[in-house]
Amino acid sequence: MSTNSFLIPQSAADAITVQNIQEYRSYLQSELDQWHANPKTEDNPTGYWLHPEDLANNYKLISAMTMLIKYFGEE
Repeated sequence: MSTNSFLIPQSAADAITVQNIQEYRSYLQSELDQWHANPKTEDNPTGYWLHPEDLANNYKLISAMTMLIKYFGEE
């Protein structure tokens, strides 16, 4: 190992990872919340638009992220 390498404690790396996952999960959930509150449709052209694939993926990703966060013991 090089003497110039920078190492952070595993607990700090885990905390950073969990924080990033929590923030992204919150963002995805906010997209779903906006879409559920006011979905864009033909009858509601000014509503919040979310691509159908993104809608399905958000649910899957949120579930997977929740599982990871629980694995790290943060929830």
